Amino acid sequence: MYYLEANNIVKQYASHKALDDVTVHVPENCIYGLLGPNGAGKTTLIRIINHITGPDSGEVFINGRLSVPSDVDNIGYLPEERGLYKKMKVGEQLMYLARLKGLSRIDAQTRIRQWLQKFEITDWEKKKVEELSKGMQQKIQFIATVIHRPRLLIFDEPFSGFDPVNANLLKNEILELRKEGATIIFSTHNMSSVEEICDEITLINRSHAVLQGKIGEIRESHKKHLFKIAFTQGTPPADTDLYNVVDTIGETTAIVRKRDKSVTNNELISALMQQCELTMFEEILPSMNEIFIDTVGENNNPDMLS
Repeated sequence: MYYLEANNIVKQYASHKALDDVTVHVPENCIYGLLGPNGAGKTTLIRIINHITGPDSGEVFINGRLSVPSDVDNIGYLPEERGLYKKMKVGEQLMYLARLKGLSRIDAQTRIRQWLQKFEITDWEKKKVEELSKGMQQKIQFIATVIHRPRLLIFDEPFSGFDPVNANLLKNEILELRKEGATIIFSTHNMSSVEEICDEITLINRSHAVLQGKIGEIRESHKKHLFKIAFTQGTPPADTDLYNVVDTIGETTAIVRKRDKSVTNNELISALMQQCELTMFEEILPSMNEIFIDTVGENNNPDMLS
């Protein structure tokens, strides 16, 4: 079941078309990556989902019905550009934002304490936001985004400015939120994070959705028939009609490529074993970073655009 459906979305600003017939379907209880280079249209789609702006045409459905402005009460949105009141104290700020989302004062206070304890920042409750580091401020904004336990969460570059330890802490919290039933849209330029936590993605480029699907299936469909092999020390394998040696790594490791995708792995292994004693055979799937660069590069080639 899809929790969020954005169907055939078109949005134009003066002479610039930000989104051109973009459709995105986000399954319930999924971490969905919304990817693309700067200016591709990601933020425009997020703003439409949040009713900050409206589409010129197309519709957004949430939980099977046409989305209405009141749906934002059950959405948590962490924008790339953070927006805290710097003169307010942390506890007061979180209380104010939690009450805006409909929590009672007692419930808000309980959840604020739980989150501050979880992030080990209880000592900062009475500090002004302007006294906090950038990373600490981002933790506070994250808490404000999730404190009302919305069913739909939208994180735009949530790890920006975090050191690896705190980025990993936040990553684990996002995974925990999914376990608790949230549906999450995750917009980022960090492709390693996409591979680690996203279930499915849409890649938007030049206002179009150019790549969609499950992470594993996308990597499989973009494979380049490369294999990493290891062999006992001695003569490395040479090129044959079935494969060519792309690279050698030291004395016992090499990268080979099938000459034709119709060649089975068993045939490839058999051909290699005629030349060396294999100790490892592993297919190399492209990373999401490689797929991102290849796909965006193709779609930025004028000869390939309609």
